[in-house]
Amino acid sequence: MKVALVQVASPPGEPAAERRERVGDMVRAAAGADLVVLPELWEPGYFEFGDYERLAQPWPGSAVTAASAWARQLGCYLHLGSVLERGTNGALHNTAVLIGPSGEVAHTYRKIHVFGYRSREAELLTPGDGVSVASTPFGPVAATTCYDLRFPELYRLLADAGAQIVIVPAAWPAERLAHWQLFTASRAAENQFLLIACNAAGEQRGGVRLGGHSRVLSPWGDVLAEAGDAEGITWTEADPAEVGRIRAEFPVLADRRIGVDRPARASAARERIRIGGE
Repeated sequence: MKVALVQVASPPGEPAAERRERVGDMVRAAAGADLVVLPELWEPGYFEFGDYERLAQPWPGSAVTAASAWARQLGCYLHLGSVLERGTNGALHNTAVLIGPSGEVAHTYRKIHVFGYRSREAELLTPGDGVSVASTPFGPVAATTCYDLRFPELYRLLADAGAQIVIVPAAWPAERLAHWQLFTASRAAENQFLLIACNAAGEQRGGVRLGGHSRVLSPWGDVLAEAGDAEGITWTEADPAEVGRIRAEFPVLADRRIGVDRPARASAARERIRIGGE
């Protein structure tokens, strides 16, 4: 599977129409990829909190419509990153979208863990309340978004749901780049996923510099490709079949004794564990 990570900058003051046209050119430059991936909220800019209400769109919205045309043109799967979705009840969501080669929406995910630290996302957006896995020619695919990386239980839930590939669009700041690298590798290795993480680049509203370093991790946790901190396209090839091979050879998921539907083992484990750290 050929993967193209399109690491986008969203500078303040750039009109949305111009940004979409520019990013469309970048996506078209990724022709030949089987999967093209964009960052979180690249069109409005993650830190444009004062404009979230104005920029949110009812589903599917013009960004999804444009991306569907890009995917059809290239004949590939395109992960749009995420969009500001206005739900039917008026609530705003940070919604990740995977589009298939015929332009159809193949998968959506509303970000569950909305961010509150030096951010208004938790104030302005309504969290999602569920996960799902989509069938693709590459294998079962799921998505999470940015801050979700800090919650390993979400990824274990996806593993139990059958996910083998997890796509992670993000707007992760440069000041916490080490955590970005740590968590992407950890989530891949501990769940034996192929993890494809596309981060934003450049400086956004409030002088926040995004970390870039979009990366692809093998199910062993090895870095298959990593971008720098500038806008651009990073290419790599990944073998989705490696997930099954590694899970069979090193069956860590099958060896779990806690948090699985095995009553006898779970009961025995509870007898050995002191709740609350005492």
